[in-house]
Amino acid sequence: MDRDVQPHDPYAALRERNYVLYASGYIFSAISLSMVTTALGWEIYDRTRDAFMLGLVGVAKALPVVLLALPAGHLVDVVDRRKVLAITQGGFAIVIGLMALVVSSHGSTWTLLALVALLGCCRVGNGPARSALLPSLVSDAAFPNAIAWTTGLFQSAALAGPVLAGLLIDHFHASWPVLAFSALGCSALGVTAMLTRPREVKRARRGLSLLAMGDGLRHLFRERLVLAAITLDLFAVLVGGATALMPVYAKEIYGVGARELGWLIAAPFVGALVMSVVLAHRPPMKHAGPSLLWSVAGFGACTIVFGLSTNLWLGMAALVVLGGLDSVSVYVRHILVPARTPEELRGRVSAVNSVFIECSNELGAFESGLVARLLNPVASVVSGGIGTILVVLGVALAFPQLRKLRMIAPIEPDAKA
Repeated sequence: MDRDVQPHDPYAALRERNYVLYASGYIFSAISLSMVTTALGWEIYDRTRDAFMLGLVGVAKALPVVLLALPAGHLVDVVDRRKVLAITQGGFAIVIGLMALVVSSHGSTWTLLALVALLGCCRVGNGPARSALLPSLVSDAAFPNAIAWTTGLFQSAALAGPVLAGLLIDHFHASWPVLAFSALGCSALGVTAMLTRPREVKRARRGLSLLAMGDGLRHLFRERLVLAAITLDLFAVLVGGATALMPVYAKEIYGVGARELGWLIAAPFVGALVMSVVLAHRPPMKHAGPSLLWSVAGFGACTIVFGLSTNLWLGMAALVVLGGLDSVSVYVRHILVPARTPEELRGRVSAVNSVFIECSNELGAFESGLVARLLNPVASVVSGGIGTILVVLGVALAFPQLRKLRMIAPIEPDAKA
């Protein structure tokens, strides 16, 4: 072996104080938000028995992000990103606390949807602040490792959250205690983020102009690799997401209750957590582009298997594999986007990226609910899996540079210029 090649350190990020502080708050916040998603899905479907209403939850989450992403991204590039993170985490706690009050007092479903939209207003600044802050908390060499561990923490939270929510709903026979506990956990990341000491980064010029807000969007269209990766995520999840219909599958197809629903929602994150640990212990990928494409195609195939399954254990197995493949695509994208983005643009590019993510996840939930109402849940999920595979083929043909992408440098030199 070449003596000049440094051995891969799978714990590089965990040796840095800033990252440990960030991660310790992030895990509590992520678990809390994951519990909220499960509790809301159960509560609204239990009230309405209408898959379309589950889709409206996705619209309520996504609409504020679509409308406010550009000014929020510019704000993240101008002010201290830690403060944006602290304020939005506090907003999460307040809104989720109000949700608990509405549910416990048997308030209307439409009031709950309005609060979901307020939660979306907090998310619009929270996501870009987290994405833009993380590269400044760790060394360049440790950044890919930080992404792997952060992805693993998210998957752990997304695994634990639904299970805890299902157990609490089953114990209390109500969803409002889940929301009350979640409100308490959301403030942790705001506190620990303010204790970090990020390195100085180049700031955007002050002044909220349309031209400045659009810089992130223009950069995205110049960087074809980033555009390809985000486009793939947008359309693949938009047509292939099945998570919004989990309450329907639990109640109508598998005939199980809240406890099993929690495990169904958690199943993809079991596979994703295992894959994240594997990625953290391996050196950076040598074939990042092909790995991204094949992982999303596999995601679509597993979605089809889940959609056709009538056995709870087969469905859960398909979801576990699906989650592991999704973790690969998340890992590649989360390294690629900041690596190809200048420091002073990371908030705005992350904001544009958040629009793509919200459109794919939440509007995908709306699309799944609509197709389930018009046809049936099985047709909705299976057609989505087929659509995901077709999206991969389209992106592979439209962006040949993604097929040729090999290793991604921790931070590209031209991104710092």
